[in-house]
Amino acid sequence: MEGLNLISTFAEFKELKNIDRPTMMSVLEDVFRNQLIKMYGTADNFDIIINIDKGDFEIWRNRVVVEVVEDPSTQISYDEVSKIDNSYEIGEEYVEEVKLSSFGRRGILNLRQNLSGRIMDIEKANLYTRYMERIGEIVVGEVYQVWKKEVLVMDEDGNELLLPKTEQIPSDFFRKGDTVRAVVSTVEMKNNNPMIILSRTAESFLERLFEQEVPEIFDGLITIKKIVRIPGERAKVAVESYDERIDPVGACVGVKGSRIHGIVRELRNENIDIINWTANMQLLIQRALSPAKIISVKINEEEKRVGVFLKPGDVSLAIGKGGSNIKLAGMLIGMEIDVFRDIEEEEEDVLLTEFSDEIDEWILVALKSIGCDTAKSVLALPVSEIVRRADLEEETVIEIQRILREEFE
Repeated sequence: MEGLNLISTFAEFKELKNIDRPTMMSVLEDVFRNQLIKMYGTADNFDIIINIDKGDFEIWRNRVVVEVVEDPSTQISYDEVSKIDNSYEIGEEYVEEVKLSSFGRRGILNLRQNLSGRIMDIEKANLYTRYMERIGEIVVGEVYQVWKKEVLVMDEDGNELLLPKTEQIPSDFFRKGDTVRAVVSTVEMKNNNPMIILSRTAESFLERLFEQEVPEIFDGLITIKKIVRIPGERAKVAVESYDERIDPVGACVGVKGSRIHGIVRELRNENIDIINWTANMQLLIQRALSPAKIISVKINEEEKRVGVFLKPGDVSLAIGKGGSNIKLAGMLIGMEIDVFRDIEEEEEDVLLTEFSDEIDEWILVALKSIGCDTAKSVLALPVSEIVRRADLEEETVIEIQRILREEFE
């Protein structure tokens, strides 16, 4: 039975199509030689013949015929050989086949375990290598298990992939058996096991979706210059065409939005703004803050800050819901954007300096540093955005907005 088990393991090893023949031969020989060393102290005088095609093997032991044996592992006495075959003479090499049965039950079990272990190691190494080469590519899998912090996904070959909660779009909801598309984010070895992490929030996922939906991007006629996302909420994609006859924005949107709709559905209705890329920074800022109309722009390269002046009615458009539009625009251009109202256009607004009796001077300075120089400019921003950009406490910002709001009530 043990012999049959070993042969079945051998056959399993032989069926691995993704391992090259030399590696297969080397591993098999190595496993047998290690067992021979345990049994005989050395494997140098053994010939191992492996037939990959038939799935079998032969082991031959070579010993020199001597009158007095000094090293039993490499020598055999003339008297012992004569009992088997009297044609041998002293000094000749005696060759005998080592049968699998001579290994004993424990030896065969060790062979099988070692061979199974090597098979598993090779499978893990191949899986790791295969997915390392697929980082940044989209994979399609089936949800096998849903946990609180992650989802276990099985690929078409039955390999386990992980989609952590942090890499899921906030509105994602999966059940066992659902089909899921995601991009291969990272691949690492953990406790000698390949861990393949998927992501639906990475910018590369959105980029691959565009490549699948827009042939001009796949063919290289349109290039995606940069993508920034707040997963599930909003994204900005800057594109450029190398062919003057192709409108990159129109090509990405498609007729009646046919191309972009599929991407939006996959991303749980994420709002996607497609922008014509330009090397002109002022023009890029204007496009990034669309649909708001900009009056003027002041760029501070040293501090990586941009001051944008708008009509009062366009401020909320530039900031966007929850500050998403201005945040993504800043990520796209790589600078912090401060929004300023054009005071001449706003008679009803009040300068922050008018509140110096109720608000500390250092707080007013902090608010001005992020482009908020009027009461309405502070009220237009979410509390969380002011806290982040002005480095103020949340309670302080809430109190400031209360004071300013009373001015208009």
